[in-house]
Amino acid sequence: MTAHTPTLAPTQVVFPALGTTAALLVTDSAALPAAEAVLRAELEAVDRACSRFRPDSELTRVNVSAGVTTTVSAYFAEALQAALRAARLTGGAVDPTVGSVVIALGYDRTFASLSPEDARPVPVARPAHGWRRIAFDPRTRRLRLPPGARLDLGATAKALAADRAARQVAAVTGRGVLVGLGGDLATAGPAPEGGWRIALADDHARPGPEGGPAVAVTGGALATSGIRVRTWRRGGQVLHHIVDPITGEPAAPVWRTVTVAAATCVDANAVSTASIVFGDQAVDRLQAVALPARLTGLDGTVVRLGGWPPDAHAPAPAGSPTTDPGGPR
Repeated sequence: MTAHTPTLAPTQVVFPALGTTAALLVTDSAALPAAEAVLRAELEAVDRACSRFRPDSELTRVNVSAGVTTTVSAYFAEALQAALRAARLTGGAVDPTVGSVVIALGYDRTFASLSPEDARPVPVARPAHGWRRIAFDPRTRRLRLPPGARLDLGATAKALAADRAARQVAAVTGRGVLVGLGGDLATAGPAPEGGWRIALADDHARPGPEGGPAVAVTGGALATSGIRVRTWRRGGQVLHHIVDPITGEPAAPVWRTVTVAAATCVDANAVSTASIVFGDQAVDRLQAVALPARLTGLDGTVVRLGGWPPDAHAPAPAGSPTTDPGGPR
């Protein structure tokens, strides 16, 4: 990563998708129509396979079939393997079997449809079923969930979609590309001179003031996880969407946001999400994985690890993407 303002202003398109904002930037305006077609097709594929809010999604079918062995599509298999990789990478802090827990807490519909104030009491916390209890054969794509388990692939599937779309756009157009899906950003192909300029914020819908912190990325991916954007009240308590699989409760509030850089968006997302769950242990855990990371505490204190550069405060070009903890989960 570098911290220089690019001299090339990429061409972009921005539109709502997956409960957040999709941003597509390419280094050649002539490539934008083809690039957008690729991205929209990928977003439809991931939504059809992995949405827990669509009654016709493959994920819904899989969850209804918990306890029974079923065969899944190639796309779903790839998304599940990404989720299982995230679980292994984080020691289970990011666990795809938290679906039942998240639903019990009240996040049982799209966030836009969620009531911000729920008078019902918060249910007694129960741990997730556990990712190690998933029986899956990648060769045959045969899957069996523990009885009663519900998968939630929201975070890792969105990151996977960013990775896949970026690679496909670069292959189709031969141009440099950045795909942003809320807090998940993936790049492919040659970056513009000076890198892709990324503004850092808590909420992409309410970005920080001009001249706020930013970073430039020349390759790979960034992901941001946080506890400020997707919150709601239930039984007089403020809840958020990042659940500790061990306790079955929202992760203890230690970090406002965590941004991580990695070779893939799936890995960056896994580590940033896990860092929210790790709480006070996040710094030690991140030092062990040696990935560049930027953590912002509840009081605004910033911790930089793994070679994350000092914040650059020069204005980013107009329309620069923002990495933030948006997106479904």
